[in-house]
Amino acid sequence: MPISFRQDAKYAMLVPSSMGLRLTPADGQPFHCSDTFKVQVTSAETNVASVPSFLGMPVKVLTAFVKDSPVARMIKDNLAGRHMDYEGPEVEQGGPWGYRHQFNLADSGYGSRGPRVQNDRAGEVGRILDTKYFDLERIFGQEGVKIVHLSGLIGALSPETSRFCLELARAAKAHGTRISFDLNYRASFWKNREQELHDIFSEIASMADVLIGNEEDFQLCLGIQGPEAGGKDIAQKMESFKEMVVRVKAAYPHATAFATTLREVISANRHRWGAITNVDGEWQIVEPREIGVLDRIGGGDGFVGGFLYAMLKGMAPEKWIQFGWATGALATTHLTDYAQPADEEQVWSIWGGNARVKR
Repeated sequence: MPISFRQDAKYAMLVPSSMGLRLTPADGQPFHCSDTFKVQVTSAETNVASVPSFLGMPVKVLTAFVKDSPVARMIKDNLAGRHMDYEGPEVEQGGPWGYRHQFNLADSGYGSRGPRVQNDRAGEVGRILDTKYFDLERIFGQEGVKIVHLSGLIGALSPETSRFCLELARAAKAHGTRISFDLNYRASFWKNREQELHDIFSEIASMADVLIGNEEDFQLCLGIQGPEAGGKDIAQKMESFKEMVVRVKAAYPHATAFATTLREVISANRHRWGAITNVDGEWQIVEPREIGVLDRIGGGDGFVGGFLYAMLKGMAPEKWIQFGWATGALATTHLTDYAQPADEEQVWSIWGGNARVKR
């Protein structure tokens, strides 16, 4: 087993996150010509944590709430419905132009029309996340956590959240908690903060046991030289990722597992979905297979959630990529942007290509 975990931990997984709402037009319509929308609670990090939480593992979310906000109440109820514990400060709104929770404006696309997503994050309360709001000694020392999952989205959201994620990684390391880091580079988050974020992301990566991202993520977040081979087809992407992992492993030798997904878009509702991982020096590849897509948003997070769940469950490393591939595929069949597996059998049925009715 290449990665072992604390056995005295209350929580299997902990995620820091800035929570918000996702607005999606009904019936697969574009946002700009719709008048009916579904409202969902969302965040990239809780998308990942949903896979282990729905499959019975204890999960905790560290976040911030706008005090007395009905949106905050909706978020709390949703997290509780996803079987997640949560903790965080209640921040005064400060008037109509004060704090609020983020909005994600997302249509699902249909057929030849691809999805479009716009983030509306002005005044986002999650930007103030800070270690001063949390007792890290209690959380990591007394309660205990097996793995903390960090995303480059919360890691780059603001100077405060960047420091927060770094301090979480340091506390996790000090208490024997494993660290998963999905780099998730976003150019708009990094603008005018390149050196600051490079230094923080590099330190987190140096402590991480699991690093997730494609070649561009490793280049832009960590400054790792990219492979010479270019190209967009799947075979070239896999070779480029293999070259990149060799370089990343040399720069960050503590990391044991590396992973990225592979996606070819046939239409908004038909994708070829694959993945490639390296665990303890051994490569595992799922060649892209065609899947049906109801809403593609969250597929990558679903993969990470399943990959980490299989790891936490003690499955053989070759099963990690299979389970992650299947939970990622499952996420694309939900209208929510997170996977809600009924049980492991459902996940393995997806992996096996068995979509027959179960009575």
